Amino acid sequence: MSEASARGRAADRGAERAGPVQKGALVASVVIAGVVGLWSYFLPESFYDHFPVVLGEWISQDGPYNEHLVRDHGAMYLALGAGSVFGLFRPSRHVYQLLGVAWTVFGVLHIAYHVGHLGHMSTADAIGQVTVLVVAVLLAVALFVPGRRAASR
Repeated sequence: MSEASARGRAADRGAERAGPVQKGALVASVVIAGVVGLWSYFLPESFYDHFPVVLGEWISQDGPYNEHLVRDHGAMYLALGAGSVFGLFRPSRHVYQLLGVAWTVFGVLHIAYHVGHLGHMSTADAIGQVTVLVVAVLLAVALFVPGRRAASR
């Protein structure tokens, strides 16, 4: 057996395919990143005034409008979303782990800020915001769930 084929077989044994939890988390991440990223990057004032629409208007309650910060927020979501799209088309354990690290770090820091700044919100808005942010962190952590082992050759 050649050294290259032995390395290939060893890599196959260690490879994982997306399990339903990982794939669902990636798809949800792409959707969230697409909606939030596109809206805040291309329509920053609308995003500031109305996000998240159906649950309230949270951003405008937290200080004055700053186009630069809202567009940067959108760009960051679009970057994370692009990574998640990559993960859908090139699934591997390492890609899931990297996306899990990136989304989890962002999610934990994001929720940490908001949990410390709820005083200006109604109880319903505060509960809605924390719930949405917890779900986002859980999606990020779900990327660490082991996938299915790849079939041996």
